[in-house]
Amino acid sequence: MHGREQQPQYQEVISDRSAEWIGEAARLNAAAAAAAFVVRRERLISSLHPNCSRHSLRIFITESKGKYITTGIPMYLYEGRGLLLLTLLAALQIATEGRGTPPLCWPGFSEDVYVAAVPESAEKGQPLFNVKFVNCGQGGLVRFECSNPSNFRIDADGVVYALRPLTLSTLRAVPLVIVARDETNQQQWQTQVRLTPPVGQIQQAQDIQAPPTLSQGLQEIWFPSRQTDSSSVGQLKRMKRDWVIPPINVPENSRGEFPQDLVRIRSDNDKNRSLRYSVTGPGADQPPTGIFIIHPISGELSVMKPLDREHISNFHLRAHAVDLNGNQVESPIDIVINVIDMNDNRPEFIHQIWNGTVPEGSKPGTFVMTVTSVDKDDPKTANGMLRYKIVSQNPESPTSNMFTINNKTGGIITVAAGLDREKVPQYTLIIQATDMEGNPMYGLSNTATAVIKVTDINDNPPEFTAEMFFGEVPENRVNVIVANLTVTDKDQPNTPAWNAVYKITGGDPTGRFSVPTDPTTNEGLVTVVKPIDYEISRTYMLTVVAVNEVSLARGIHSPRQSTATVSIRVIDVNESPYFDPNPKLIKLEEGMLAESTLTTFTAQDPDRFMPQSIRYSRLSDPANWLRIDPNTGRITTIAVLDRESPYVKDNMYSATFLASDNGVPPASGTGTLQISLLDINDNAPHVYPQETEMCEKPEPNGINITALDGDLNPNAGPFAFELANRPSDVRRNWTITRLSGDYAQLSLKIGFLERGIYEIPIIITDSGNLPMSNTSYLRVKVCQCDHNGDCTDQQHIIAAGLGTGAIIAILLCIIILLILVLLFVVWMKRRDKERQAKQLLIDPEDDVRDNILKYDEEGGGEEDQDYDLSQLQQPDTIEPDTIKPVGIRRMDERPLHPEPKYPIRSAAPHPGDIGDFINEGLKAADNDPTAPPYDSLLVFDYEGSGSTAGSLSSLNSSSSGGDQDYDYLNDWGPRFRKLADMYGGSDD
Repeated sequence: MHGREQQPQYQEVISDRSAEWIGEAARLNAAAAAAAFVVRRERLISSLHPNCSRHSLRIFITESKGKYITTGIPMYLYEGRGLLLLTLLAALQIATEGRGTPPLCWPGFSEDVYVAAVPESAEKGQPLFNVKFVNCGQGGLVRFECSNPSNFRIDADGVVYALRPLTLSTLRAVPLVIVARDETNQQQWQTQVRLTPPVGQIQQAQDIQAPPTLSQGLQEIWFPSRQTDSSSVGQLKRMKRDWVIPPINVPENSRGEFPQDLVRIRSDNDKNRSLRYSVTGPGADQPPTGIFIIHPISGELSVMKPLDREHISNFHLRAHAVDLNGNQVESPIDIVINVIDMNDNRPEFIHQIWNGTVPEGSKPGTFVMTVTSVDKDDPKTANGMLRYKIVSQNPESPTSNMFTINNKTGGIITVAAGLDREKVPQYTLIIQATDMEGNPMYGLSNTATAVIKVTDINDNPPEFTAEMFFGEVPENRVNVIVANLTVTDKDQPNTPAWNAVYKITGGDPTGRFSVPTDPTTNEGLVTVVKPIDYEISRTYMLTVVAVNEVSLARGIHSPRQSTATVSIRVIDVNESPYFDPNPKLIKLEEGMLAESTLTTFTAQDPDRFMPQSIRYSRLSDPANWLRIDPNTGRITTIAVLDRESPYVKDNMYSATFLASDNGVPPASGTGTLQISLLDINDNAPHVYPQETEMCEKPEPNGINITALDGDLNPNAGPFAFELANRPSDVRRNWTITRLSGDYAQLSLKIGFLERGIYEIPIIITDSGNLPMSNTSYLRVKVCQCDHNGDCTDQQHIIAAGLGTGAIIAILLCIIILLILVLLFVVWMKRRDKERQAKQLLIDPEDDVRDNILKYDEEGGGEEDQDYDLSQLQQPDTIEPDTIKPVGIRRMDERPLHPEPKYPIRSAAPHPGDIGDFINEGLKAADNDPTAPPYDSLLVFDYEGSGSTAGSLSSLNSSSSGGDQDYDYLNDWGPRFRKLADMYGGSDD
């Protein structure tokens, strides 16, 4: 009921609505006023009281003898204010008496739900069923639509057709919704159509005429009754259900006989007609089918098999009542069947083995883990309410009740102290879960195993296995292990609580040792990280402390065994001599002569306890300038030191020397001597550039030059430039002007200079303390230039693109080619001349004196080189029989004419075999007309007559050389003067 604060609102609404209805009653007839009241009363009651349903006020208007009588009372009245409604109803009833009005009509479908019996299959265009719509004469156009337009079509008369061949058994699960829409005011109505098999299939061959055998004492469920008027008896009228069937409870796992009756479905219309009952829904005609059946005549609903709540906990069915024609006579009612749970499932743990951890030393009440089990039975009943307990603990140390479990949640916690991983690393608990709230008599139980590992904490410090450790190491050795320190730790291996860290706390002030940890054995490795000198310290005593990577747990103290002493003995070894300083720097002036002493470069032996001798040797001396005494280390020069040497870099020359001792084994060390060479004026300057170009008519005619000096300042610039006195044309044609201390300008005094290459001598003097002068030649190429001032000479163009070597190679090739061409031309001319000589006789008047004639062939081979050719000059020794008659001679034979008179020379003796050889060959050639004129010594060319020079055959004669006069050879030129000196002189 509403409070008092809502009463005015309710009273106001009632007053407004009452006035509205009374006004309508005055304008309309009583039936129309009653209809308006019935239509609006649902809105009124719903707005007045939220607890009032739309059926809280029901008014029935019936016709009796031409009068409309309103019956019915409001089922809920609001604090006595229903009197206003009763008064209004009485007024409406009085107003309707004695007035004849048309019957009351509501537009809409005739049924909320239609049940249509259709065959299993339908053809395309086959009519299936029809729905009826009452328009109440309003005249508006009503259009029908269905929820499955792809399979069904509905006409304007309400007949539904199949659009295509259908198997309707697949479409019966979903109701078909049909909507009617008024095109005038867009008002719409809808109804549902459930498709069922034909009546003959529902009966399933049962005798419908046989009266059913009803079970006694079975609960009956009646379809809601319907109110009809006297004129519509036997006609079904549209109405809504106004009550709900209570659920039916069926226990699961029933062992009774089946089928087992549950309830009887009844309709009050079965008194005057035969009805058939059916149920639909999951468990009946939908999967899982065959669980529930209903007797079509008696309406008894039965279950066919045991139910399993864990599979399906409830079923929702709908009961139907149809006549023998398959027409629905009652609206379907919903039946809910709940499956009552039985304790038929044991609890089951999610995991059979549960793993948990707890740190050692944990206090009581420390949470460990939670175990969980499930029960398929109803958790809202005792069948699914579980309780946990610990059945056993293994091992039972230090007590049998180290853990407890929350019997509802399954959470395990510690209840006692004394967890020690080093003593008990793991506990095994047997956990039991029981339903029925843990009732051991009725409940079902199951067990699981909980394995609890005790995790390690750092409650055990590392302890050395001995108080003293020993080791030894050779001096100067690094990264070597001297000793291994071993510890024990009861904590779990390879964890931060077990891993040891070693620290040196004493005995190593210079940091020459470190103690890393072996990750496998956890040992401390005493290692040398800096060289140790035996001469400084022979032994070391180290204090080492071992701790863990993590700190000890609170309340745990480190024992004495966490500290140890390490004694290390140093072994003396033969060390290498060393130079000090290294490198050694000395400064000297360049130009020091050979065998000059520079310095003494000695090494020291660090082995004070091993007396040894040291010898020195030269290891690296790039310029081969130095020598070192093997015993004293004194360094002397063996060559002049030159700062301008390519082996000197930045005025510095470096040499390396080796010092070796006689220890066992021998050791050696190296030292570097650096000589800084100071510059002296030992290099004369020279002109730069050395070559340049200028035009024939230079404008301007100046050439800028400078000087290069290998020395450094002040032994270099500024420079003095001067032209040399010779040749004389240099100063006549050129002049030089100083521009600055390092530059000068060479200029022409004349306006034109012929093309060519000129070498200009220039005297350059540096600024040294003792100045040095040098005459350098500047090579100037004078060439013809274009309008831009560039040389146009071909040689210049070639030189600009090619190097000197390439130009020389090209020139050599050109010269060789020209020589070959010249030789070929000479050879061709000689052949032409020989042909002409064979055909024409030589004119005897030709005087070829003072001419040098060319001979084609001068010998016949190697066999004539051992003979004295001076015999060929003696014409008087020729045999008389070898003279040919006049007019008979060879074409290449010398013509016969009087010889000129020459100075008579003493005849030299000649061997006769030479003459015989020549005569025999001459005869053979004269008798052989086919012999060529060039094959042997027989060929002679005519040199002319009357030569005053005489024959030169005596030059090779040792017998006559001293008696002849060779002074005339001095007039023939410089080459013949040498011959005159050789043969005209005395024997000595």
